[in-house]
Amino acid sequence: MVDFSLEPKQIELREKVRDFADRHMRPNSRKYDELAEFPWDIVKKAYDEGMMNGPMDAKYGGHGHSIFESALASEEFGAGCVGIGICMDANTLALTPLYIGASDEQKKRFFGEINEKKSVAAYALTEPNAGSDVAGIKTQAILHGDKYVLNGHKRFITNGSASTFITVFAITDPSKGARSLTAFVVPTDSPGVEQVGDMRKMGQRASVQTEFKFHDVEVPVENRIGGEGHGFLFAMKTFERTRTGVAALSIGNAREAYETARDWAKNRIQFGKPITVNQGVSFILADMATEIEAARLLTWNAAWAYDTKQKSANLLSAMSKLYASDVGMKVTTDAVQVMAGDGYSYDYLVEKMMRDAKLCQIYEGTNQIQRVVIGKGILK
Repeated sequence: MVDFSLEPKQIELREKVRDFADRHMRPNSRKYDELAEFPWDIVKKAYDEGMMNGPMDAKYGGHGHSIFESALASEEFGAGCVGIGICMDANTLALTPLYIGASDEQKKRFFGEINEKKSVAAYALTEPNAGSDVAGIKTQAILHGDKYVLNGHKRFITNGSASTFITVFAITDPSKGARSLTAFVVPTDSPGVEQVGDMRKMGQRASVQTEFKFHDVEVPVENRIGGEGHGFLFAMKTFERTRTGVAALSIGNAREAYETARDWAKNRIQFGKPITVNQGVSFILADMATEIEAARLLTWNAAWAYDTKQKSANLLSAMSKLYASDVGMKVTTDAVQVMAGDGYSYDYLVEKMMRDAKLCQIYEGTNQIQRVVIGKGILK
């Protein structure tokens, strides 16, 4: 028999993260949206309270959470504030290629550095002319003796200007192109690493997205993750593991918007009655609740498939990211509509939730790319 109930430790984890979000994220969500600054004080508290690097092994400073358990945590981060939540989840994204392909010595060294400093890492795949098209990557890392010389241009790098190091994907043999794609750990303060600037964004403004240029940056061979040419596999395996996190963030944001709109509508009196007596409003709320529930179950299924090594994991993770982030956009838009002028005003956070929702449809592969992945998967 299928059982959808959570285990006691999973309930405990969810409640712990929800409490963290209640105390630190919700009260500061507007503040960091206005400041458009990386929320260092909250990230430090997240380290102190065991909120960081959940799906990494305990011996590397993580907590050994399954991908399913990580999704539970990400939903609560999303409900607290997607912009702050992605600062923590993007650190996991950056560390995942190491988790998948690095040696034990590398994991201890780089994970140890991140945990000791209570800092974050960044994941640098996207370029001005190569985002969804990984085969179009032009950044090069050419071997010279015991060092690679890195040159290139990356943009939209989440956590970039806040990071201690960057997981950079570059080609090592121009004649082979993307077949030589390789991953490297590059300290952000390395000579030749130029931070061009942080992106000015519509939403998720607590999170920084940075543009980098690399000018003859020397990267030791021991900072290469796996072998030359393993980068494409690591990038794809990373997304298979992390897309459910984006889905869960979207669900949390949608849930918060729905509950805000629902509670507001119960108390909004028009023609002597709460507006919820009108089917025009109650049907919108009914659809919102249904779509959130459907997105959550799809995301849980995708996370379960990954944890149990099902062949469907990659397909389901793409479906979950696609559907949940689309639901997040629709539900937050509906929340603004239900609340009308109040929803559009700065006095309520649903306008921010709507702005935040949009980026979830874009990063870690646009939803159009998720449809490409799904299409290939179902038509094999």
